[in-house]
Amino acid sequence: MAVQEYGDWYHGRIESDILIKLAVHILFYLLLIVCCLCFGCKNKELPSTKQQTISVTDFRGKSLSFDKPVQRIVCLLESATSGLYMLQAEQTLVGISTNIYSAPLYPYYSLLDVRIRNKNLPTPGNWDFVNLESVIALQPDLVILWSSQNEAIDALESHHIPIYAVMLNSVDDIFKEIKDFGILLNRQERADSLIKFTKLQIASLKQSKDKSQSVYFMWASGMFETAGLSSTVNNVITSAGFINVCQSKQEHVSINAETLIQWNPDIILLWNTETCNPSDIINTSYLRTLKAVRSKKVFELPSSFDCDLWTLKYQYAVTFLYNAVHNTSFSEETFGTKRDSLMTFLYGKPI
Repeated sequence: MAVQEYGDWYHGRIESDILIKLAVHILFYLLLIVCCLCFGCKNKELPSTKQQTISVTDFRGKSLSFDKPVQRIVCLLESATSGLYMLQAEQTLVGISTNIYSAPLYPYYSLLDVRIRNKNLPTPGNWDFVNLESVIALQPDLVILWSSQNEAIDALESHHIPIYAVMLNSVDDIFKEIKDFGILLNRQERADSLIKFTKLQIASLKQSKDKSQSVYFMWASGMFETAGLSSTVNNVITSAGFINVCQSKQEHVSINAETLIQWNPDIILLWNTETCNPSDIINTSYLRTLKAVRSKKVFELPSSFDCDLWTLKYQYAVTFLYNAVHNTSFSEETFGTKRDSLMTFLYGKPI
């Protein structure tokens, strides 16, 4: 009996030793794994938890910085508002320009935003007038104005409201604006794709240029109101492959009939207006000697919404002018398909 008890004790002792050794091995390997993980963490760069500052510089040269993408925008420039819709960031708009609720813009914007269709978005001003109290009440993170609106800018900045001030004199300015908005709204990828698309569309027209033909541009404000070299109009003319007959370095230029006759342009391009059309120019007796009139190369741009020269839609004006001159079978009706395709890409929906 004693021998049996000893045997049982002996076998129990062996099993206990085996379990102890097994536990020691397990603890050793667990400790080894923990050490490897700790060593790896020490040598691996941890992602920074510090918030990255979002910064842009507006057209005054003033730097604007935010700790997160802008959420609430009051935009009192219609052209800049158009850019926000192209970036598909319309949900950030809490206030828009008054003229968006009027013709000819309202029908287009009503297709882009149900709030505009129902006239629910506040309109605390425009390019000419700003209701300061209304803007402040909207608690915007950012207000977008023309850089020339000095009084409104100073007043709003005195209330610590950031202002992105705009001045557009060239296509490069349009690209800068849309790129800055992309940064502010965390829409950089969309902004880059819009700019790339626009540049490719313009580049496709460069294969056949006739730099010998000159263009006179006519604003809606009058037959003798035109655009000089420091203008988006000049970009439209040169991008279509022509030269601006007005070589003044100013943006807006007023001339007289004698100067226009002396310039004798090959092509006349009218801004879209109800007060004057190509037939009016062609039938003006003292302009009948102009080369553009004799060859009937007098054209009127499509709607001001479609050909907004202060947005990426300037490319539509370029394509229109190019085809109007070079395409013998050109008509505005057949050109409509190209227009629809372009607007669908720019806005992300048919309009």
